[in-house]
Amino acid sequence: MFDKLEDLLIRYEEIMSELGEPGTADDQERFKRLMKEQSELAPIVTAYSEYKKSKKDIEDSLEMLDAESDDEMREMLKEELSAAKDRVEELEGKLKILLLPKDPNDEKNVIVEIRAGAGGDEAALFAAEIFRMYVHYAEGRGWKVETMETDEIGIGGMKSVTFMITGQGAYSVMKYESGVHRVQRVPETESGGRIHTSTISVAVMPEAEDVDVVIDEKDIRIDVMRASGNGGQCVNTTDSAVRLTHYPTGIVIYSQTEKSQLQNKAKAFALLRAKLYDIEQQKAHDAEAQLRKSQIGTGDRSEKIRTYNFPQGRVTDHRIGLTLYKLDKVMNGDIQEIIDACIAADQAAKLVKMDG
Repeated sequence: MFDKLEDLLIRYEEIMSELGEPGTADDQERFKRLMKEQSELAPIVTAYSEYKKSKKDIEDSLEMLDAESDDEMREMLKEELSAAKDRVEELEGKLKILLLPKDPNDEKNVIVEIRAGAGGDEAALFAAEIFRMYVHYAEGRGWKVETMETDEIGIGGMKSVTFMITGQGAYSVMKYESGVHRVQRVPETESGGRIHTSTISVAVMPEAEDVDVVIDEKDIRIDVMRASGNGGQCVNTTDSAVRLTHYPTGIVIYSQTEKSQLQNKAKAFALLRAKLYDIEQQKAHDAEAQLRKSQIGTGDRSEKIRTYNFPQGRVTDHRIGLTLYKLDKVMNGDIQEIIDACIAADQAAKLVKMDG
């Protein structure tokens, strides 16, 4: 580990001197690449420098203890030694986490697809509420949310909704939301007052660039048509809606949220790219079945990950055994505590695997 850290320290110093050279900023591509690498290495270098300083503090305290005869001074030095040892241990743990292999998709924007599962209208209502929860969460982080596809039902529910979240590191946190979400409550449509259980599924896909997925034009059919549904005066006046059919996979995407055909086509292609990239990712995960079992998030889409129990006001994440009694706050987008716990559990599992 320490050889690697020394190499990273040397690389960081090289980057800093390159960034200081006149003319570096003129080559925008190179400048961006260096800045990205510098920001990735900075937390590791900071922690490693502090680690080396704490190790030096231990050596100094031990030397002074050997030479010191005054009892009061010896006590003070022992305290300093103990604090430096604790700090070294803490920094070793931090450095191990910082050196864990990064998910190459972590910095990407995401496309999220929510689908109502078992439970009819009640599942569709819950799908709409979970969509709102994610919108509030994303906006709280200063991220942008853009709806791509919706299939709404009259009473304010959604059979499905697909949306894009644009923001630094969106995938690194949203990936923990993939899976089946279960709701337990008395439906508004139910007069008997019995508690129902309904489910929805959430799929979180990293936005795919052209370099990630190559789409052959021969594999696609593009149909344009008039938008349908309750969209106001603009609906049904022009052929702005776009339907993409991808023959090899059978994926069909219908996009009509924008007024222009060009924008709808761009959205449809973005969604298709993400879905094709996701299929490749899932195949890779299946090939590494053991790896997938050890990871939290980005795992099995059919896995039940969370239960929202309204009568008791509680949310339980089954993967990490976390229960919170603040359902109202969670439904308003306050999900950071759950995500942080998932990240910590994921890191712990990876560290065990690395040490093993």
